[in-house]
Amino acid sequence: MKQLTFLIFLLSIFQYVHAQPSKFEKWSNMTEASVKDTVFRVSSMSNDAVDIPVTFIRGSLKGPTFTIIAGIHGMEYPTILSLLELRREIDPKKLKGNLIIIPIVNQTSFYQRRPFVNPMDSLNLNRVFPGDPKGSITEVMADFISREVFAVTDILLDMHGGDAGEDLIPFMCYYNNKEFEIQTKQALLLCEASGFSTIVSYPYILQTDKPALYAFKQAVRQGITAFSMEIGKLGNWDRSELVMAKDAIYRMMSALKMYQRQKINPRNTSITYYGGQTYVSVPVQGIFYSSFQAGDIVHKGTEIGYIADIFGNILNRLTAPKTGTILYKVGTPPVNKGETLFCIGHQYDKED
Repeated sequence: MKQLTFLIFLLSIFQYVHAQPSKFEKWSNMTEASVKDTVFRVSSMSNDAVDIPVTFIRGSLKGPTFTIIAGIHGMEYPTILSLLELRREIDPKKLKGNLIIIPIVNQTSFYQRRPFVNPMDSLNLNRVFPGDPKGSITEVMADFISREVFAVTDILLDMHGGDAGEDLIPFMCYYNNKEFEIQTKQALLLCEASGFSTIVSYPYILQTDKPALYAFKQAVRQGITAFSMEIGKLGNWDRSELVMAKDAIYRMMSALKMYQRQKINPRNTSITYYGGQTYVSVPVQGIFYSSFQAGDIVHKGTEIGYIADIFGNILNRLTAPKTGTILYKVGTPPVNKGETLFCIGHQYDKED
């Protein structure tokens, strides 16, 4: 009850973070509760072009603009499909505020089934923010999102999942940004409202002259209440993941007093908090073997896998540098030097 009261307090003093006028602001001409689907074409100076599909949903009453994006990586299917269903279900007459839904940011990756990168320039869209209007097509896409989409966004949910080679447990995550304390507290409360049983806090360490790289980290830098969802694994999906992702959004909209849905599947209210992650990088290219899966607990010094060459000869044995829970890991055999092999989360007590 205290958390709900605090969330209402945050909303009462929440200042909407509108920056320079955006092409997106043209949709403000929608004076009645309605749904509008549109496609924005963005082009690079080398004449590469992509279409970014956007749904605008204007509510019947004034309120915050909640932007939800998925498909920055084209093979993260549960989140993409959940947004496509959400778009069909929302009744704008029952909505307070506005929803911006971008279900598949990177359509080229999606339709060509290319994990992580845009096949047009082989860049990872979630590693080039804030982007560059004079750069390659992926950098132009990031620039469009940073300048146009974020300019009209008050709250951002950046949805991700296990791409083709990733095994992970479902979790919500946010940056512990001390510069924008109100937005950080609101991000945490919305993560808690989602119904997910795992919440991960990332440290916010970003020098002023360094790029954010990640989409929702860029939004945090711009003073937006931003957080992310991770669900699904190994480039696959099932109905339960889709429903879990969609129910989480309904819970968050309910917490924001934006939308009420009568039927939402019950979720475990027990939450485990993780922070101070430890990353294990791939030391050498090869074939990865491990009996551990996402969600398993590993202990410092325990062997957690090994890497072999193409003849099966062991090149490197891997041990856990710290005790913790595997939040995500590479779930397929091929690995390349420098890639993140394991992310190990360290549990903490929120009350401490």
